[in-house]
Amino acid sequence: MAATIDPLEFAKALIAAPSVTPASGAVFDVLEAALAPLGFAVQRWVMQDVENMVARRGTGAPHLAFAGHLDVVPPGEGWASGAFQPEVRGNLLYGRGAVDMKSSIAAFVAACADECAHDGTISLLITGDEEGEADHGTREIIAYLQRENFIPDLCLVGEPTSVNRLGDTIKIGRRGSLNGWIIVPGTQGHVAYPHLADNPAPKLVRILAALNDWVIDAGNAWFQPSNLEVTALEAGGKAANVIPAEARARISIRFNDAHQGAALLNHVTEVAQAIAPDARVDSKVYGEAFLTPPGELSALVSAAIEAETGVQPELSTTGGTSDARFLSKICPVVEFGLPNATMHKVDEAVTVADIATLTRIYARIIRAAGAHGNGA
Repeated sequence: MAATIDPLEFAKALIAAPSVTPASGAVFDVLEAALAPLGFAVQRWVMQDVENMVARRGTGAPHLAFAGHLDVVPPGEGWASGAFQPEVRGNLLYGRGAVDMKSSIAAFVAACADECAHDGTISLLITGDEEGEADHGTREIIAYLQRENFIPDLCLVGEPTSVNRLGDTIKIGRRGSLNGWIIVPGTQGHVAYPHLADNPAPKLVRILAALNDWVIDAGNAWFQPSNLEVTALEAGGKAANVIPAEARARISIRFNDAHQGAALLNHVTEVAQAIAPDARVDSKVYGEAFLTPPGELSALVSAAIEAETGVQPELSTTGGTSDARFLSKICPVVEFGLPNATMHKVDEAVTVADIATLTRIYARIIRAAGAHGNGA
């Protein structure tokens, strides 16, 4: 008799293993213990306190990968019960990671238990470094896949994409993300003797005014307009009579697929140095924009959702970044998972019914991917 897994109980077991980013160890032990009886060969490794896992079962095409993360954000204060003490109250499962995204992983593993006779190959690509810097997580998994010549044909990322109800939204792309500091140096001095100092603050204000007037684009068929936001300002100290030696502004740009991060960074630098030649911009591109055009993969996922929920999902590119930005470089990828209203919040919770329904949807996707590979 094939093994079966209760997705609710498995989600509780994952939540009960604390895994604040970067994650390794116990939570991966829980996942491996569930996968091994299902016939998965599991490869795990740790780099810079980050654990990654690639689990595989089956051979040949199609190769359907499920990607996700076991790390979670810090729980914060004020939980009604322990953040890592999963508890069902009413119809809700509470715990850090219940939404983002341990319940999705539990649902997919339970679906694999139900679908032992699938065609082709199934893999799970699980990292402990999605909520942090993501330097040693999915990027390292991709490097492993390339070394092993084990590239998926299709990839489903289990991020919480639903908005108002399970199944209402699939992510087929994401905007890129650039974050950094504009730094304008000056010369400190007494405010009564400005000719002996060089105040960087007015220069920074003019730079920010110019960037605020910058219309990056008007959006396109699948993406909203790109936007630049100022998220922090720093200049000087507590003394009111001192001209600061430096002024700094932190900026964040979310950009669509009309741009590359490097080109946007160059423009910001040019604007800053046109006003303050000795200004510099220290920034990092956390991910480029990507789009998986509507097609067979999104249709396959949409059909599974509609069959179980009666909901026709919206194809969307809104929201923040995810590890799909890396995976999109090697294969078609879409994201679909639970309603996201409580992710990262105190008392994060998911309905018990949604976990069960998501398991059935994932099982349909597994079956349909196999049939798709056989030309059905």
